[in-house]
Amino acid sequence: MPTAEHLIAQTDIFPWSDTFATGIEVIDAQHHKLVDLLNKLAGHMAFGSDELILTAVFDELADYAVYHFQTEEGVWARHLGQDSLVLAHHQTHREFVAQVGQARLKLSQMSSDATVEEMVSFLTHWLAFHILEDDTHMAKLVLAVQSGCSMDQAKAQATAQMKSAAHVLITTVLSMYDNLSMRTLALLREVSQRRRAEEKLRLSSNIIESSTDGIFITDTQGLVIDVNPAFCLELQRTHATLLGQSIVALMPSLLGTEPGQTAWQACTEAGHWAGELSMRKPDGELETIWLKLTRVLDETLQVQHVVGMISSISQLVARHQALENAANHDVLTGLPNRRLLTDRLAQALQHSKRNRTPLAVCYLDLDGFKPINDRLGHAAGDEVLRVVAQRMQHALRGADTVARMGGDEFVLLLGDAGGMDEVTHRLHQMMSELTEPIETHAQAVRVGISMGLTLFPADPASADDLLRHADQMLYAAKADGKGCLRVYASSAG
Repeated sequence: MPTAEHLIAQTDIFPWSDTFATGIEVIDAQHHKLVDLLNKLAGHMAFGSDELILTAVFDELADYAVYHFQTEEGVWARHLGQDSLVLAHHQTHREFVAQVGQARLKLSQMSSDATVEEMVSFLTHWLAFHILEDDTHMAKLVLAVQSGCSMDQAKAQATAQMKSAAHVLITTVLSMYDNLSMRTLALLREVSQRRRAEEKLRLSSNIIESSTDGIFITDTQGLVIDVNPAFCLELQRTHATLLGQSIVALMPSLLGTEPGQTAWQACTEAGHWAGELSMRKPDGELETIWLKLTRVLDETLQVQHVVGMISSISQLVARHQALENAANHDVLTGLPNRRLLTDRLAQALQHSKRNRTPLAVCYLDLDGFKPINDRLGHAAGDEVLRVVAQRMQHALRGADTVARMGGDEFVLLLGDAGGMDEVTHRLHQMMSELTEPIETHAQAVRVGISMGLTLFPADPASADDLLRHADQMLYAAKADGKGCLRVYASSAG
C-alpha cells in the first residue's frame, strides 16, 4: 500500500499548467516551485500530519514566496524602473507577507477541517491571482519594453492583451480549482482515514496473533468463531477443529463449572468480568488462571460477541520473578547489584542492632584489572570478574552478601562478624584466594585486591555513611600502594 508520503508526492491540489507561463523563464520556474510547495502543504493537511510538519512546510512556502518577491522586484525594477505599477506591485507583495503571518497563526491553532480548507483556499486564490493577473500583466510590460516599446506603449499593449475578460476567466478558473481542491482534499482524507483504519486493524490482529495469552471469540450462543495460536496451544487443538465448537464443551473444567457459568452470566449482563478461576489442562494438571470476559455490542446495543482472554498466573509469577531478578542482580556476574545491596544492608543493620552483633562493611577493588581489559580484551576482563565473583561467593557464609557496584568494585556485608581480628583474618584469607591465577581464553592472569573496611556498631553510622566510610578506606588502601586492607577508625570510638 502506498505510504502517506508517496500519496502526498503524487497529489496535486493545484495542478500546474503551462498556460500559466508569463514568458520570463526565471519567474515561471519560481512560480512552479510555489505551486509545488502549495501542493505539498495541502497534501500534509489532507493526510492529517501533525502541527510540527504542517508548520515546517508552511514556513518553507512562506520563505520561498518572499525569495520569489525579491526576484520579481529585481526584474521589474531592471526593466520598468520606479513606475507606479512597480510600486503598486511591491505593495501587493508586502500585503501578502502580512496575510501569511495571520495565516501562520491560524495554522498553529488549527482544530477543524474548515480551517484546513480555508488555508488551502486562501493560498490557492492568492497564487492564481498573483500568477494569472498581477505577474502576467507585469511580464507583458517587461516583454513589450524589451521589444523596443516606450513605457506608455508597453502599458497600452499590456492592457489590450489582458482585456477585461481576464478577470472573468480568473474567477472561473478559481471556481474550478475550489471545487477540485475541496473534492481532492475530501478524497485524500477518506483514503488516509481508511489507511489508518486498516493499519489499526492489522496492528490489532498482529497483537492478538502474537499474544502469549489464549484468546477466543464466540457468538451469543457460546460457539467459537475465532481463536488465536496461544489458545490452540492451550487446548492442543488446531484452529480449524475449534471453530463452531461450544466454548463450554471445549473447556468444561473452566466454563462448565458453577463459577465459570457465573462469570459468563456476569459478563453478558454487566459487559465485563475478570477474576481468578481453576482450569484442568489437557494433561490433567489443575492450573490457576486469570480469565477476562468482555461482551461486544452491535449498532443496536445488542450482544454480538463475547471475547475471552486466559492468562496463566504461574507464567505471570515466573515472569515477575524474572523481572525482579533482572532488576536486582548484575547481568554479568549474577551478584546482587547496588539496588539489592541497599535493601540487604538495611536488613543487616536491623539484625545487628536487634541481636547486638557486629556488621562488617567492606569495599573491594581489583588492582591491575584495566591492563587485562586493554591487553586481552573485554571478554577476558568479563571472565576475570565472573571468576572473582564465584570465589567470593564460595568464601561467604549464609548471613553474608557480596554485591557488584559496577566496573571492578564490589561490596561485602559480613553479618554476625565477630571481633575486628576475626573479620580482618577472614578478609586477608579471601584476598589470598582471589589473587590466585585465573584462566581466561587468552592466558592465565592475576589480579591484586585492595580493601576498605568499617565495622558497625564501632562505627555507629547510617547505612549510606557506612558505605562511604568503607569507600574512603579503599581509596586509602590504593594510596598506600594497593594490595592491602585499611580499616576506618570512628571518632565515636
